[in-house]
This record gives sequence, C-alpha cells and structure tokens, in this order.
Amino acid sequence: QVQLVESGGGLVQAGDSLKLSCAASGGALSNYRTAWFRQAPGKEREFVAIISGSGAATFYAASVKGRFTVSRDNANNLVYLNMNSLKLDGTAVYYCAAVLGAVLPPSRRYRSNPNSYPAWGPGTQVTISS
Repeated sequence: QVQLVESGGGLVQAGDSLKLSCAASGGALSNYRTAWFRQAPGKEREFVAIISGSGAATFYAASVKGRFTVSRDNANNLVYLNMNSLKLDGTAVYYCAAVLGAVLPPSRRYRSNPNSYPAWGPGTQVTISS
C-alpha cells in the first residue's frame, strides 16, 4: 500500500491562493487514482477533487470547480492541489487519498466516497481568515 504525506497548508486570507502537495512512497503513484478531501470541524469529510493515474482526467466538487486545480508529477510521485480564490468555508484539514487503479470510475458517487480510498495521508491544516 502506498503511503501518503500532505504538505503546504497554512494560514491565508480569503481570496488568496495556496498550493498543497501530496508525496507518495512505497509504490508508483501513477498506478493510483488520487483524490483530495477536506474536513472542517464538526463536519463530515468532503470530496474536493480527483485525478487519474496519468493525469489526463480530473473531476471536481461543484464547490471548488473553477477555483481549484489538481495535477500530478508522476516522475516524482507527487500530486498537487492548487487552490485559488480561497473562501472562509475552505478552512479545514485537507487530505490526499489514493486507490490502486489509474482510471477514474464512471460513478461520481464512487469517486467522491471516502470509503473508496484505502490509503490516506495524515492531513494538512488550511485556515482562511477574513
């Protein structure tokens, strides 16, 4: 099973940008479709975005589409989440998650279900202030 570690979180102001990284070890990340989730205090873990193993296919939650971009660098076993125009409700712990299988499944519900992903990082805190 691949191991994941997120980095890049911090304290920013609403409207700012931030780029998160997810570093993998113990396997070739290109063999895994990789997703980002976030969890705000007192709320359930929420799907943010997913990218296929090759990087050719992506899918976003409606709440972040047009503002966030997920990308990957398979040569270095990295996946990124570039976040622009951050909003106050984006304050959360951000997690990357991966599952073996490079192709995005057709079911949107399956893609966005945290239970579909066996590998998780410890998370990185993103705090957005006004």
